[in-house]
Amino acid sequence: MSESAKPHHPSPQGKGEKTHASDFSYVGIDAILEQMRRKAMKQGFELNIMVVGQSGLGKSTLMNTLFKSKVSRKSVQPNPEERIPKTIEIKSISHDIEEKGVRMKLTVIDTPGFGDHINNENCWQPIMKFINDQYEAYLQEEININRKKRIPDSRVHCCIYFIPPTGHCLRPLDVEFMRRLSKVVNIVPVIAKADTLTLEERDFFKQTIREELRANGIDVYPQKEFDEDADDRMINDKIREMIPFAVVGSDQEYQVNGKRILGRKTKWGTIEVENIGHCEFAYLRDLLIRTHMQNIKDITGSIHYETYRVRRLNESNAHFKSQPSDHPAVQPKANGQPEVTPSAPQANGVAAKHEVMSHEM
Repeated sequence: MSESAKPHHPSPQGKGEKTHASDFSYVGIDAILEQMRRKAMKQGFELNIMVVGQSGLGKSTLMNTLFKSKVSRKSVQPNPEERIPKTIEIKSISHDIEEKGVRMKLTVIDTPGFGDHINNENCWQPIMKFINDQYEAYLQEEININRKKRIPDSRVHCCIYFIPPTGHCLRPLDVEFMRRLSKVVNIVPVIAKADTLTLEERDFFKQTIREELRANGIDVYPQKEFDEDADDRMINDKIREMIPFAVVGSDQEYQVNGKRILGRKTKWGTIEVENIGHCEFAYLRDLLIRTHMQNIKDITGSIHYETYRVRRLNESNAHFKSQPSDHPAVQPKANGQPEVTPSAPQANGVAAKHEVMSHEM
């Protein structure tokens, strides 16, 4: 067979990859990005968001607005006769969302009953326990001998804390909750129903809240100490200047100047949720979904969960060292025969039964 008649077998080429046959110096290291993208598209993503705040602040509506679908617990499990629970309950609901071929498992965790009682002392404790329980479940999966290829991630990646639009200052409950929980989870504070405030009242309230957060040593997301470089710091500084976000939520659609918008209709006009001239919802959406979602998850895994993991392992080490071993170790004698001697305490490991400690620094 002549050279020209030989069949041509092209080398396998992934979709979206470019040929670099004419570039003698090309190695192909940059192809790893396309490989990572394809793998991530196959696996999908997980995002777990907790919403905390007293009843009537629009938590469910805001979540529906963020993802432009009925993702809140009340939307999926409506109960018109639902009453304020006597104790704080933790309820979560998961959804599989897909957009342009990207799949994400979204879990929304609601906390009905928070801040709704006359005595709200220690009402943060059930929420703290829930967050720690998710860290513990992940840790137990991680230390299994035959662990899963991909550990299910139920850890809370972000907590959106709803501040009532009083226009004055933070309540003691707000300060206490954020002071304790900011050490174990990424907290993003928002002023709920911000359309009840004038622009002057809103700016004053935001400034007052920022000063109170600094005065009480509360480090909300994005935390300054976790900025990776100068570029990160510059971007995050702009976000920190806007916190808390003054937001308005609505899942109602209206037509304004021929455009479909999400908004709230009033006698004097329509409040456009995604219009930055009306509220700061768009900034919150961009932070949580479009620009910082992966960073939020990274800080959860490398900072908050790691802090919990180190503490648990240290507690378990101390427990094992304080307990005498029931199983003697075998040491060789000088003549080669085995000799039974008490074993040394185990250096690491996690006790099978334990008490979940409060993950607070």
